[in-house]
Amino acid sequence: MTKSIMIVGVGGQGTLLASRLIGHVLVEKGLDVKLSEVHGMSQRGGSVVTYVKYGEKVFSPIVDKGEADYILSFEAVEGARYIEMLKEGGTLITNTAEIYPITVITGAMTYPKDPTGKLAQKCDVKAVDALALAQKAGSDKAVNTVLMGVLSRYMPEISEDAWLGAIEKLVKPKFVELNKQAFLLGKNA
Repeated sequence: MTKSIMIVGVGGQGTLLASRLIGHVLVEKGLDVKLSEVHGMSQRGGSVVTYVKYGEKVFSPIVDKGEADYILSFEAVEGARYIEMLKEGGTLITNTAEIYPITVITGAMTYPKDPTGKLAQKCDVKAVDALALAQKAGSDKAVNTVLMGVLSRYMPEISEDAWLGAIEKLVKPKFVELNKQAFLLGKNA
């Protein structure tokens, strides 16, 4: 059986590291894993999407509409943008911290009121203030590993030690302990 995870966010949030962490723990578990990264205007705060598919045998990394088991959203509006990709019974894991796009900053548009609440009317939502937890761990930039911790609760077949080992292997040494702390805060959120 193949499962799919979409990771959606804004450039610079660490979505690519998140996909690599997920891919690493799944490969270590002996599963076939395919990753695909879509970079929009990622260096200018634009949308970034990563697909992770895994199972005994995976033929394509692309997640079609209505196929994602999980959407990991680094910002709620990004989650709303891709909600149609979530399968019936799927789960949206989202950060509640708001990141305003340039259209909101310039006043051309307004940020939607309560995007997480609106999403909860459409699917199962696990919303956490990943930014606050990342700051508690020591860095705004650890939002990605906080969200990995939340996701890990939905993947009991992967041990906590496997996730922490992936952080040790894929994160720069000086940031390993901070990211381990962020992961654990997310897991316990």
